[in-house]
Amino acid sequence: MLRYSLMRLGIFAGCFLALWGLVYVGALPRGLGDSNLLWVLLLSIVVSAPLSFVLLRKQRDDLSADIVEKVDRAKGRLHENRTREDAL
Repeated sequence: MLRYSLMRLGIFAGCFLALWGLVYVGALPRGLGDSNLLWVLLLSIVVSAPLSFVLLRKQRDDLSADIVEKVDRAKGRLHENRTREDAL
């Protein structure tokens, strides 16, 4: 989970730096007044979301398979505990 989160944060940071550079050189419009940082942050979120959806598909599928496996084990242990008879 930590690895996936760090990879997603890395994609966001890369998008932020790339977009900041594009705004700095004038390829993208600046925000109104002092809202330049907010503009770049919002644009970075919009750009990095679909990128991480596509680029991190394998990691997300592996992570969800691990979670399903852990939930199934927990359900099995719970069922085992429920069906066990009390020893007197």
